[in-house]
Amino acid sequence: MTILGVDPGTQIMGYSILQTEPKPCVVEMDVLYLKRINGYDERIRTIFCSMGSLMDRYRPDHLSIEAPFFGKNVQSMLKLGRAQGVTIAAAMGRDIPFTEYEPASIKQYITGNGRATKEQVLAMLQAHLHLDLHPHYLDATDALAAAYCHYLVSTNPMADLRAQLRSPKGRRTKRQSWGDFVNENPDLVQ
Repeated sequence: MTILGVDPGTQIMGYSILQTEPKPCVVEMDVLYLKRINGYDERIRTIFCSMGSLMDRYRPDHLSIEAPFFGKNVQSMLKLGRAQGVTIAAAMGRDIPFTEYEPASIKQYITGNGRATKEQVLAMLQAHLHLDLHPHYLDATDALAAAYCHYLVSTNPMADLRAQLRSPKGRRTKRQSWGDFVNENPDLVQ
């Protein structure tokens, strides 16, 4: 399976291509540097065209994209959502399925801590994928984390449950107890 991982952004947008057979390996990892493009509409067009070209070149089986986080600046969140939307539209136009992951969930899958720093995520990716990464922009690493997160979830159905049960402090999990899990998933319990 080939997974395109994307960390959406309107100034710097990270992307990665992760090949999973015979074992996970990074094919490409970089950023779209959009700061020099004048005009927001032109940036969105560049994202759409660049992501489409990347999809045509590598023909990924899946798009794994980081969800925009809810920050203090609503305008920034809307712009991130548009960058994410045109990337998803490019994938849908090519019949590439996609999965959206919350930033805390990606960190949880990669490091075991939903509040891990970008540097901690990078260190775990280096360890898991046996890479010596020194990216200029951590947006590329975030994109690789999104792709690797999807790989982990798709190869281990229980990974999603473990991440939900170990959600960051202060957040409620979808399942409050093992009893709730058993009641909701009788086919998974023997």
